[in-house]
Order: sequence, then structure tokens, then C-alpha cells
Amino acid sequence: MSQAFVRENDEMMLQDVPPSITALIMYLTRENNGIRVYEKKMVNDTENNREVHVMSNGLSYSKDENSKWYII
Repeated sequence: MSQAFVRENDEMMLQDVPPSITALIMYLTRENNGIRVYEKKMVNDTENNREVHVMSNGLSYSKDENSKWYII
């Protein structure tokens, strides 16, 4: 069986990415066809007591109470 068929089912979802900013950057870069995604800035959301990471792909990401990444 070719690797293309095996790899198709191995796709990682955002919520499966480890809770570090480095892991998020690696995941987003891979999803962006290898074009580097970087953190533009980090702000504190005092209302929800969470860090919000504004990324170069135009989206902002944070972690939920279970340390799972999500798009804001």
C-alpha cells in the first residue's frame, strides 16, 4: 500500500496539537504548505484569563481549560 493512502488518515487536528507555542507554529506552518507562520504578538485576555496568540496567518489562537488549542 502506498504511503499516500496511509498518511491520509494520519492528519492531525488543531485540538490534537501539544499545548506549546512551538508545536502550534510547527502545525500551522505544515498546514500552510510549508510557508512559515509566526506569532505576531501575544495578548492577555483578562476577561477569560487566557493568553491569545495573534499569528501571521491572520488568525488568533488560545487554549481552553483542557489546554487544547482553538481559534478565536
